[in-house]
Amino acid sequence: MTKVKSGDTVRIHYTGTLLDGSTFDSSEGRDPLEFVVGSGQIIPGLDKALPDMEVGEKKKVTIDCKEAYGPINPAARQSIPREGIPDDIPLEIGTQLQMQTPDGQALPVTVVEVDEATVTLDANHPLAGQDLVFDFEIVSIN
Repeated sequence: MTKVKSGDTVRIHYTGTLLDGSTFDSSEGRDPLEFVVGSGQIIPGLDKALPDMEVGEKKKVTIDCKEAYGPINPAARQSIPREGIPDDIPLEIGTQLQMQTPDGQALPVTVVEVDEATVTLDANHPLAGQDLVFDFEIVSIN
């Protein structure tokens, strides 16, 4: 039987949950996720769990935030003057916005605080600082 190794293209079905059991992502009802093992296309902790697995094999792994989306970076939060945001942009807490970096790249941010003078935006990944649990099955290896 073929075993997963770095460089293989694999397809997996998965469910990702937080430690409290709430699901944040799943391939249920969709095609399996396809990627190249060891290429950096998925989070490092999941990538490291794949080698030596076989088609049909299932595994459940808990991944530390450092091997997932990283710890929360306080420098990724920034308060800006409220007048710097156009009036037609909603500023409710949790609203996802997109800013542009100086080099023109899109940067997703979340509104995390609003007061009369400032709006605080957070560019951390929504799952930063979270340990994650993945329940997955190898569907194919190429």
